[in-house]
Amino acid sequence: MTSRSLPDFPWDSLRPARARAAEHPGGTVDLSIGTPVDPTPDVLRTALADAADAPGYPTALGTADLRTAAAGWLSRRLGVQLADPLGALPSVVPTVGSKELVALLPTLLGLRAGTVVIPEVAYPTYEVGAVVAGLPVVRSDTPPDAVADPALVWLNSPGNPHGRVLSPEQLRAWVAWGRERGVPVVADECYVELGWDAAPTSVLHPSVSGGTHEGLLAVHSLSKQSTAAGYRAGLLSGDPALVGRVWEARRHLGLLVPGPVQAAMVAALADDEHVELARARYGARRRRLRAAVEAWGGRVEHSEAGLYLWVTRDEDCWTTVDRLADLGVVVAPGSFYGPAGERHVRMALTATDERVDAAVARLSS
Repeated sequence: MTSRSLPDFPWDSLRPARARAAEHPGGTVDLSIGTPVDPTPDVLRTALADAADAPGYPTALGTADLRTAAAGWLSRRLGVQLADPLGALPSVVPTVGSKELVALLPTLLGLRAGTVVIPEVAYPTYEVGAVVAGLPVVRSDTPPDAVADPALVWLNSPGNPHGRVLSPEQLRAWVAWGRERGVPVVADECYVELGWDAAPTSVLHPSVSGGTHEGLLAVHSLSKQSTAAGYRAGLLSGDPALVGRVWEARRHLGLLVPGPVQAAMVAALADDEHVELARARYGARRRRLRAAVEAWGGRVEHSEAGLYLWVTRDEDCWTTVDRLADLGVVVAPGSFYGPAGERHVRMALTATDERVDAAVARLSS
Protein backbone atom coordinates (compact mmCIF):
# COMPACT_ATOMS: atom_id res chain seq x y z
CA MET A 1 0.00 0.00 0.00
CA THR A 2 1.44 3.36 -1.00
CA SER A 3 0.72 6.76 0.49
CA ARG A 4 -1.56 7.44 -2.47
CA SER A 5 -3.70 4.29 -2.30
CA LEU A 6 -6.36 3.23 0.14
CA PRO A 7 -6.73 -0.38 1.25
CA ASP A 8 -9.62 -2.42 -0.05
CA PHE A 9 -12.80 -1.82 1.94
CA PRO A 10 -12.57 -4.79 4.32
CA TRP A 11 -16.26 -5.57 4.63
CA ASP A 12 -16.49 -6.41 0.94
CA SER A 13 -14.48 -9.59 1.58
CA LEU A 14 -17.28 -10.92 3.82
CA ARG A 15 -19.71 -11.36 0.93
CA PRO A 16 -19.10 -15.12 0.59
CA ALA A 17 -19.61 -15.64 4.32
CA ARG A 18 -22.79 -13.57 4.25
CA ALA A 19 -24.14 -15.65 1.35
CA ARG A 20 -23.28 -18.85 3.18
CA ALA A 21 -24.94 -17.67 6.40
CA ALA A 22 -28.07 -16.64 4.51
CA GLU A 23 -28.66 -20.29 3.60
CA HIS A 24 -29.30 -21.20 7.25
CA PRO A 25 -32.98 -22.09 7.72
CA GLY A 26 -33.22 -19.78 10.73
CA GLY A 27 -31.83 -16.83 8.80
CA THR A 28 -28.67 -14.79 9.27
CA VAL A 29 -27.43 -13.51 12.61
CA ASP A 30 -25.15 -10.62 11.68
CA LEU A 31 -22.64 -9.91 14.43
CA SER A 32 -20.03 -8.47 12.09
CA ILE A 33 -20.69 -4.72 12.14
CA GLY A 34 -21.18 -2.83 15.37
CA THR A 35 -24.14 -0.73 14.30
CA PRO A 36 -26.85 -0.22 16.94
CA VAL A 37 -30.25 -1.77 16.25
CA ASP A 38 -32.31 -0.63 19.25
CA PRO A 39 -34.55 2.45 19.11
CA THR A 40 -32.92 5.82 19.63
CA PRO A 41 -34.04 7.10 23.07
CA ASP A 42 -36.90 9.57 23.20
CA VAL A 43 -34.71 12.16 24.93
CA LEU A 44 -32.73 12.55 21.69
CA ARG A 45 -35.64 12.18 19.30
CA THR A 46 -37.72 14.83 21.03
CA ALA A 47 -34.87 17.33 21.12
CA LEU A 48 -34.10 16.68 17.45
CA ALA A 49 -37.73 17.24 16.43
CA ASP A 50 -38.08 20.38 18.54
CA ALA A 51 -35.04 21.87 16.78
CA ALA A 52 -36.14 20.84 13.28
CA ASP A 53 -36.83 24.45 12.20
CA ALA A 54 -33.20 25.19 11.27
CA PRO A 55 -33.01 27.47 8.21
CA GLY A 56 -29.51 28.78 8.94
CA TYR A 57 -26.12 27.13 8.80
CA PRO A 58 -24.73 25.69 12.03
CA THR A 59 -21.21 26.58 13.12
CA ALA A 60 -18.22 24.26 13.26
CA LEU A 61 -17.58 25.52 16.78
CA GLY A 62 -20.86 24.17 18.11
CA THR A 63 -23.45 26.03 20.13
CA ALA A 64 -22.61 27.36 23.55
CA ASP A 65 -25.24 25.01 24.99
CA LEU A 66 -23.54 22.03 23.37
CA ARG A 67 -20.04 22.93 24.52
CA THR A 68 -21.35 23.53 28.04
CA ALA A 69 -23.22 20.19 28.01
CA ALA A 70 -20.14 18.38 26.72
CA ALA A 71 -17.98 19.85 29.47
CA GLY A 72 -20.60 18.85 32.03
CA TRP A 73 -20.73 15.26 30.74
CA LEU A 74 -16.94 14.94 30.75
CA SER A 75 -16.82 16.19 34.33
CA ARG A 76 -19.78 14.17 35.64
CA ARG A 77 -19.09 10.86 33.91
CA LEU A 78 -15.32 10.83 33.32
CA GLY A 79 -13.91 13.12 36.00
CA VAL A 80 -12.40 15.40 33.34
CA GLN A 81 -12.26 19.15 33.80
CA LEU A 82 -11.88 21.05 30.53
CA ALA A 83 -10.30 24.43 30.13
CA ASP A 84 -12.99 27.07 29.51
CA PRO A 85 -15.25 25.38 26.91
CA LEU A 86 -16.57 28.79 25.88
CA GLY A 87 -13.15 30.43 25.63
CA ALA A 88 -11.63 32.08 22.57
CA LEU A 89 -9.77 28.84 21.81
CA PRO A 90 -12.22 25.95 22.19
CA SER A 91 -11.42 22.97 24.40
CA VAL A 92 -14.28 20.95 22.87
CA VAL A 93 -16.02 20.95 19.48
CA PRO A 94 -18.65 18.66 17.89
CA THR A 95 -17.70 16.35 15.04
CA VAL A 96 -19.69 14.56 12.35
CA GLY A 97 -19.50 11.28 14.23
CA SER A 98 -16.09 9.99 15.23
CA LYS A 99 -15.02 8.11 12.09
CA GLU A 100 -14.83 11.31 10.05
CA LEU A 101 -12.61 12.87 12.71
CA VAL A 102 -10.38 9.80 12.94
CA ALA A 103 -9.96 9.64 9.17
CA LEU A 104 -9.18 13.33 8.80
CA LEU A 105 -7.31 14.22 12.00
CA PRO A 106 -3.73 14.06 10.58
CA THR A 107 -4.90 16.24 7.69
CA LEU A 108 -6.82 18.66 9.92
CA LEU A 109 -3.77 19.06 12.15
CA GLY A 110 -1.70 19.93 9.09
CA LEU A 111 0.71 17.02 9.44
CA ARG A 112 2.91 16.83 6.34
CA ALA A 113 5.65 14.45 7.46
CA GLY A 114 6.39 11.88 10.12
CA THR A 115 5.00 8.56 11.31
CA VAL A 116 1.60 7.85 12.84
CA VAL A 117 1.71 5.34 15.70
CA ILE A 118 -1.37 3.10 16.02
CA PRO A 119 -2.19 0.04 18.18
CA GLU A 120 -1.07 -3.45 17.12
CA VAL A 121 -4.72 -4.47 16.69
CA ALA A 122 -6.59 -1.39 15.57
CA TYR A 123 -9.70 0.11 14.05
CA PRO A 124 -8.75 0.33 10.34
CA THR A 125 -9.55 4.04 10.03
CA TYR A 126 -6.45 5.06 12.01
CA GLU A 127 -4.34 3.72 9.18
CA VAL A 128 -6.69 5.14 6.54
CA GLY A 129 -6.30 8.61 8.06
CA ALA A 130 -2.53 8.32 7.83
CA VAL A 131 -2.75 7.13 4.22
CA VAL A 132 -5.01 10.06 3.29
CA ALA A 133 -2.40 12.43 4.76
CA GLY A 134 0.44 10.59 2.98
CA LEU A 135 2.02 9.37 6.21
CA PRO A 136 3.36 5.91 7.15
CA VAL A 137 2.18 4.00 10.22
CA VAL A 138 3.91 1.96 12.91
CA ARG A 139 1.94 -0.45 15.08
CA SER A 140 2.86 -0.62 18.76
CA ASP A 141 1.05 -1.29 22.03
CA THR A 142 3.84 0.21 24.13
CA PRO A 143 5.79 3.44 23.65
CA PRO A 144 8.37 2.43 21.02
CA ASP A 145 12.07 2.97 21.60
CA ALA A 146 12.69 4.21 18.07
CA VAL A 147 10.22 5.64 15.56
CA ALA A 148 11.34 7.69 12.60
CA ASP A 149 10.03 11.21 13.17
CA PRO A 150 6.81 10.45 15.09
CA ALA A 151 3.97 12.82 14.25
CA LEU A 152 0.88 11.50 16.04
CA VAL A 153 -0.09 8.71 18.45
CA TRP A 154 -3.49 7.00 18.41
CA LEU A 155 -4.64 5.21 21.55
CA ASN A 156 -7.92 3.28 21.74
CA SER A 157 -9.28 2.40 25.16
CA PRO A 158 -11.64 0.61 25.42
CA GLY A 159 -10.30 -0.90 22.23
CA ASN A 160 -12.05 -1.84 19.03
CA PRO A 161 -12.04 -4.76 18.17
CA HIS A 162 -10.71 -6.45 21.29
CA GLY A 163 -12.22 -4.50 24.18
CA ARG A 164 -8.85 -4.03 25.86
CA VAL A 165 -8.73 -1.30 28.53
CA LEU A 166 -5.48 0.59 29.09
CA SER A 167 -4.60 1.15 32.74
CA PRO A 168 -3.81 4.65 34.04
CA GLU A 169 -0.15 3.55 34.24
CA GLN A 170 -0.14 2.55 30.57
CA LEU A 171 -1.84 5.78 29.57
CA ARG A 172 0.64 7.85 31.60
CA ALA A 173 3.54 6.14 29.84
CA TRP A 174 2.15 7.19 26.46
CA VAL A 175 1.47 10.74 27.65
CA ALA A 176 5.05 11.07 28.89
CA TRP A 177 6.41 9.61 25.65
CA GLY A 178 4.40 12.02 23.53
CA ARG A 179 5.24 15.07 25.59
CA GLU A 180 8.97 14.28 25.56
CA ARG A 181 8.82 14.34 21.75
CA GLY A 182 6.26 17.09 21.24
CA VAL A 183 3.89 14.59 19.61
CA PRO A 184 0.09 14.80 20.08
CA VAL A 185 -1.41 11.79 21.85
CA VAL A 186 -5.01 11.18 20.80
CA ALA A 187 -7.27 8.71 22.60
CA ASP A 188 -10.30 7.26 20.86
CA GLU A 189 -12.66 6.72 23.80
CA CYS A 190 -15.90 6.02 21.96
CA TYR A 191 -16.72 3.03 24.23
CA VAL A 192 -15.72 4.71 27.49
CA GLU A 193 -19.24 4.39 28.97
CA LEU A 194 -19.27 0.62 28.38
CA GLY A 195 -16.87 -0.87 30.87
CA TRP A 196 -17.66 -4.42 32.06
CA ASP A 197 -14.71 -6.07 33.80
CA ALA A 198 -12.63 -2.89 33.98
CA ALA A 199 -13.37 0.80 34.49
CA PRO A 200 -11.96 2.83 31.57
CA THR A 201 -10.01 5.99 32.39
CA SER A 202 -9.88 8.94 30.00
CA VAL A 203 -6.50 10.19 28.83
CA LEU A 204 -7.76 13.62 29.96
CA HIS A 205 -8.34 12.50 33.55
CA PRO A 206 -5.99 14.29 35.96
CA SER A 207 -4.57 10.95 37.16
CA VAL A 208 -3.25 10.47 33.61
CA SER A 209 -2.77 13.99 32.29
CA GLY A 210 -1.20 15.44 35.43
CA GLY A 211 -3.81 18.17 35.50
CA THR A 212 -2.93 19.68 32.10
CA HIS A 213 -4.23 18.65 28.69
CA GLU A 214 -1.17 19.90 26.83
CA GLY A 215 -0.58 17.68 23.81
CA LEU A 216 -3.65 15.54 24.50
CA LEU A 217 -6.93 14.99 22.66
CA ALA A 218 -9.87 12.66 23.32
CA VAL A 219 -12.52 11.51 20.85
CA HIS A 220 -16.02 10.58 22.03
CA SER A 221 -19.22 9.55 20.30
CA LEU A 222 -22.93 9.20 21.04
CA SER A 223 -23.31 6.41 18.48
CA LYS A 224 -23.15 3.51 20.93
CA GLN A 225 -23.83 4.97 24.38
CA SER A 226 -26.90 6.86 23.12
CA THR A 227 -27.93 4.44 20.33
CA ALA A 228 -27.58 7.29 17.85
CA ALA A 229 -25.13 6.21 15.15
CA GLY A 230 -27.43 7.67 12.50
CA TYR A 231 -27.16 11.11 14.08
CA ARG A 232 -23.37 11.26 13.43
CA ALA A 233 -22.73 12.95 16.76
CA GLY A 234 -19.19 13.08 18.12
CA LEU A 235 -16.91 15.25 20.24
CA LEU A 236 -13.26 16.26 20.19
CA SER A 237 -11.85 17.69 23.42
CA GLY A 238 -8.58 18.41 25.14
CA ASP A 239 -5.68 20.80 24.50
CA PRO A 240 -7.23 24.07 23.25
CA ALA A 241 -4.23 24.67 20.97
CA LEU A 242 -4.87 21.38 19.17
CA VAL A 243 -8.67 21.57 19.27
CA GLY A 244 -8.38 25.10 17.89
CA ARG A 245 -6.27 23.93 14.93
CA VAL A 246 -8.84 21.26 14.11
CA TRP A 247 -11.74 23.68 14.50
CA GLU A 248 -10.09 26.24 12.22
CA ALA A 249 -9.61 23.67 9.45
CA ARG A 250 -13.11 22.22 9.89
CA ARG A 251 -14.84 25.56 9.49
CA HIS A 252 -12.93 26.22 6.26
CA LEU A 253 -14.01 22.79 4.99
CA GLY A 254 -17.63 23.17 6.05
CA LEU A 255 -17.53 20.14 8.36
CA LEU A 256 -20.60 21.09 10.36
CA VAL A 257 -22.80 19.08 12.70
CA PRO A 258 -26.43 19.94 11.80
CA GLY A 259 -28.18 22.24 14.24
CA PRO A 260 -30.95 19.78 15.19
CA VAL A 261 -28.32 17.12 15.90
CA GLN A 262 -26.46 19.54 18.15
CA ALA A 263 -29.71 20.11 20.07
CA ALA A 264 -30.14 16.34 20.43
CA MET A 265 -26.56 16.07 21.69
CA VAL A 266 -27.27 18.65 24.39
CA ALA A 267 -30.20 16.59 25.61
CA ALA A 268 -28.27 13.30 25.46
CA LEU A 269 -25.21 14.61 27.27
CA ALA A 270 -27.38 15.89 30.12
CA ASP A 271 -29.21 12.58 30.59
CA ASP A 272 -27.56 9.55 32.20
CA GLU A 273 -30.63 7.30 32.43
CA HIS A 274 -30.72 6.30 28.76
CA VAL A 275 -27.02 5.41 28.88
CA GLU A 276 -27.57 3.14 31.88
CA LEU A 277 -30.46 1.43 30.10
CA ALA A 278 -28.24 0.79 27.07
CA ARG A 279 -25.50 -0.59 29.34
CA ALA A 280 -27.95 -3.00 30.95
CA ARG A 281 -29.22 -4.18 27.57
CA TYR A 282 -25.74 -4.76 26.14
CA GLY A 283 -24.53 -6.33 29.36
CA ALA A 284 -27.29 -8.94 29.28
CA ARG A 285 -26.53 -9.79 25.65
CA ARG A 286 -22.84 -10.03 26.44
CA ARG A 287 -23.39 -12.52 29.25
CA ARG A 288 -25.57 -14.80 27.11
CA LEU A 289 -23.35 -14.67 24.05
CA ARG A 290 -20.09 -15.13 25.93
CA ALA A 291 -21.36 -18.26 27.68
CA ALA A 292 -22.47 -19.73 24.36
CA VAL A 293 -19.17 -18.89 22.64
CA GLU A 294 -17.22 -20.62 25.38
CA ALA A 295 -19.52 -23.67 25.28
CA TRP A 296 -18.87 -23.82 21.52
CA GLY A 297 -15.12 -24.02 22.10
CA GLY A 298 -14.15 -20.39 21.60
CA ARG A 299 -11.90 -18.50 23.98
CA VAL A 300 -12.76 -14.88 24.75
CA GLU A 301 -9.72 -12.65 25.25
CA HIS A 302 -9.64 -9.08 26.59
CA SER A 303 -13.24 -7.88 25.99
CA GLU A 304 -13.22 -6.06 29.35
CA ALA A 305 -15.25 -3.23 27.83
CA GLY A 306 -16.98 -2.11 24.66
CA LEU A 307 -19.46 -3.83 22.39
CA TYR A 308 -17.49 -6.82 21.11
CA LEU A 309 -16.21 -10.23 22.07
CA TRP A 310 -12.68 -10.99 20.83
CA VAL A 311 -12.79 -14.71 20.15
CA THR A 312 -10.21 -17.29 19.11
CA ARG A 313 -10.17 -21.02 18.47
CA ASP A 314 -6.40 -20.93 17.88
CA GLU A 315 -6.90 -21.17 14.13
CA ASP A 316 -6.84 -18.82 11.16
CA CYS A 317 -9.60 -16.24 11.55
CA TRP A 318 -11.16 -17.09 8.18
CA THR A 319 -11.56 -20.71 9.27
CA THR A 320 -13.52 -19.47 12.27
CA VAL A 321 -15.53 -17.12 10.04
CA ASP A 322 -16.51 -20.11 7.86
CA ARG A 323 -17.41 -22.29 10.86
CA LEU A 324 -19.75 -19.60 12.12
CA ALA A 325 -21.20 -18.90 8.67
CA ASP A 326 -22.24 -22.58 8.57
CA LEU A 327 -24.31 -21.77 11.67
CA GLY A 328 -25.78 -18.71 9.95
CA VAL A 329 -23.68 -16.33 12.07
CA VAL A 330 -21.58 -13.59 10.43
CA VAL A 331 -18.58 -12.17 12.32
CA ALA A 332 -15.63 -9.94 11.46
CA PRO A 333 -12.24 -11.62 10.86
CA GLY A 334 -9.50 -10.29 13.10
CA SER A 335 -7.24 -9.72 10.11
CA PHE A 336 -9.33 -6.62 9.36
CA TYR A 337 -7.59 -5.02 12.33
CA GLY A 338 -3.97 -5.87 11.60
CA PRO A 339 -1.65 -8.90 11.39
CA ALA A 340 -1.84 -9.46 15.16
CA GLY A 341 -5.55 -10.26 14.80
CA GLU A 342 -5.23 -13.08 12.31
CA ARG A 343 -6.28 -15.81 14.79
CA HIS A 344 -9.30 -14.01 16.22
CA VAL A 345 -12.77 -12.91 15.18
CA ARG A 346 -14.83 -10.02 16.48
CA MET A 347 -18.43 -10.67 17.54
CA ALA A 348 -20.63 -7.61 18.07
CA LEU A 349 -23.29 -7.28 20.75
CA THR A 350 -25.29 -4.98 18.48
CA ALA A 351 -28.02 -7.37 17.43
CA THR A 352 -31.57 -7.64 18.70
CA ASP A 353 -32.30 -9.88 21.65
CA GLU A 354 -34.08 -12.28 19.29
CA ARG A 355 -31.03 -12.56 17.01
CA VAL A 356 -28.61 -12.87 19.93
CA ASP A 357 -30.77 -15.67 21.32
CA ALA A 358 -30.72 -17.34 17.88
CA ALA A 359 -26.91 -17.22 17.88
CA VAL A 360 -26.81 -18.58 21.43
CA ALA A 361 -29.04 -21.50 20.46
CA ARG A 362 -26.92 -22.35 17.42
CA LEU A 363 -23.63 -22.13 19.30
CA SER A 364 -24.98 -24.23 22.15
CA SER A 365 -26.48 -27.04 20.05
